[in-house]
Amino acid sequence: MNYDSIVSIDIWSSKIKTIIWNVIKKENSQDELVILWNWVSDSNAIRKWNILDLEEFKDNLDKSLALAEKMAAEEIHTATISFNSSSFEIITSKWVIAISWEEITQNDVDRVLDAAKSWVNMPNKEIIKVIPKYFIVDLEEWVKNPVWMFARKLEVVALVFMVNSNILNNIKKAVLDVWVEILDVYPNLINSWEWVLTKRQKELWVVCIDIWAATTWVSVYEEWSLIHSAIIPIGWDNVTNDIALWARVSIEIAEKLKLEYSSIELQENKKWLDSEIPFKKLWLNEEWWISKEYLNQIVTARYEEILEYVKKELKLIWKDWMLPEWAVFVWGAAKQKWLIELSKEILRLPSFIWIPSINDELIDNNLWDPIFAAVIWNLILTKKYLWEYSSFSLNFKWFLESIIKLYKKIIP
Repeated sequence: MNYDSIVSIDIWSSKIKTIIWNVIKKENSQDELVILWNWVSDSNAIRKWNILDLEEFKDNLDKSLALAEKMAAEEIHTATISFNSSSFEIITSKWVIAISWEEITQNDVDRVLDAAKSWVNMPNKEIIKVIPKYFIVDLEEWVKNPVWMFARKLEVVALVFMVNSNILNNIKKAVLDVWVEILDVYPNLINSWEWVLTKRQKELWVVCIDIWAATTWVSVYEEWSLIHSAIIPIGWDNVTNDIALWARVSIEIAEKLKLEYSSIELQENKKWLDSEIPFKKLWLNEEWWISKEYLNQIVTARYEEILEYVKKELKLIWKDWMLPEWAVFVWGAAKQKWLIELSKEILRLPSFIWIPSINDELIDNNLWDPIFAAVIWNLILTKKYLWEYSSFSLNFKWFLESIIKLYKKIIP
């Protein structure tokens, strides 16, 4: 039995989530993943995925990694990064190549994907990933895996994911400055439908809704391909801002009201008696109170707006209320009480919240919270796509860098 340690870091507007995990390699059975340590730390230097203060961001990242190293008793030298940005762009690219031999090899697939992104040259944009929608083998379309098929030419229709160069370079610089090498970068937009959705859902029409702090991502999937994606500039923080504005309280109290007392108001809930929420329970210096019904109306109005925007995106592709495999909600904002019922009412689709479980290749999983969704997807994709690079045994280079990292922390 062999063990490998890998680190996954998820960066978003207000939090940094770090997971250290072991891959237990077994000879006669499937490899297993064991979580050693997970941690959520504040990130006060990022707003809408733009770094406002690089030094503060590096300090937040360094503290998060230092605590993870201490608790897991593991040195962090390499990591995979996942993040989102409102500057992401997706372009559909098409290319064709001739096959050298009669059978298509993995080398041919790599060549056609490289050719598909070679002509994409947008200023101030950097390509992160190229994901094939489908392949065309001679005249046969919608092929998912053409390896070892007989053909004379291979054609691909691929999605090219790009992001602003300055945003990506600043994140890479911050991670490298804390002496961590980046193995790969995954946009969370890819992670969500790559792992959350089942094979059957990917074959049929399904929409994946990621409610983030500042934005909401909508991804529609069919025939194993991402056919539509959109970014809605409203998110979880807008609910907090609405409560602070209309209840005339601070952001701290508004956040507590949202998490502890609020729920989405539906017609079925109006039979319950209204109650008053004293602010003194949340903040000793506050003497005012708020009606629970009024609080729920504030929260409901913002979630209704988000879902109406999602409905408009579905109308653009003529799939309003016509998705047979449901709407899938992810992220911590999906935990809002009665959100699923509101979604069924507005989108007219069956809905559910994706929650990590032990069936997702994890052993002793204690991450039963949608807020850990992206970092778990990062973890799974690392195992899937970077397995050949997952040997992190200590060598002289990493030993020297560890000594330098130690001296940088103890010497002012």
